[in-house]
Amino acid sequence: MNAIEIRNLSKVFGQKTAIDSLNMTVPVGSIYGFIGENGSGKSTTEKMICGLLIPSGGTIKIYGKDYKDIDVRAKMSCLIESPGCFSSYSVWNNLMLQATNLSIPNPEEAVREVLKLVRMEGAASNKYKNCSLGMKQRIGIAMALLGNPELLVLDEPINGLDVDGMRIVREVLLDLSKKGITIIISSHILGELEKIATHYGIIRNGSMIKEMTSEEFEKECRTFVALKTKDLDKSRYVLSNKYSRVEKDEQDYLRIYDLVTPEEVVTYLYSQGIVINEIKVDKIGLEEYYIDLMKEKEY
Repeated sequence: MNAIEIRNLSKVFGQKTAIDSLNMTVPVGSIYGFIGENGSGKSTTEKMICGLLIPSGGTIKIYGKDYKDIDVRAKMSCLIESPGCFSSYSVWNNLMLQATNLSIPNPEEAVREVLKLVRMEGAASNKYKNCSLGMKQRIGIAMALLGNPELLVLDEPINGLDVDGMRIVREVLLDLSKKGITIIISSHILGELEKIATHYGIIRNGSMIKEMTSEEFEKECRTFVALKTKDLDKSRYVLSNKYSRVEKDEQDYLRIYDLVTPEEVVTYLYSQGIVINEIKVDKIGLEEYYIDLMKEKEY
């Protein structure tokens, strides 16, 4: 069974079609990386999944039932935009208030548990307004975890965080996934998504243009030989006479996308009087894959 199945979903605001015949499948237990540029429809889709917006058409099924089903809604939670916390309240009091609103039995125990899950036990007495952005994101996740949801929908939970903040949130999400919680997470930081996602959905102009598993992504990523020399311009010219696609990347590596081994490249450049300082075999990452895919869709 899938955690979420969306078919032909649409959402229209006045004369603007925000979501257009979108199909989406999120397997149970997956970390689903939801990818798209600003205005592509990620947040609108997530809000419809969470019942915060009413679809104009199409169907949303959660664990095989309509998304409005009361039993289904009790299985899910979300963090859209930012947590609704009182700035002058402590972390503990904000979470206790949410636990009370949800009528959770033994709220103190539940709050202690979610604080432990997001690694915030030592900050329970901190006022929310004094917490860092990374701490606030983890507080939001803790709030969403109250009630032991099986499905968690997170909208941009790592954007704006520093490296350490992203690492902690990443580790928290991986721990939650190990507990069997299905997670949908949208983000512009594709390098971070690549470290945790088991599935991907790429949306553009309100339509899903690609869904794939992390294994399928690995197979589709192009392999290339990357190298550095003292004279990159001369090396690129020489290599372009032999290979069909040679490009210079942002780190000043020359990339050869032809099916070729490093040994062949070294031998060829040596015969041309060029010595290689560094050479390796690598693959394109999620960000580059996404950019290439967007370029393809422009034609």
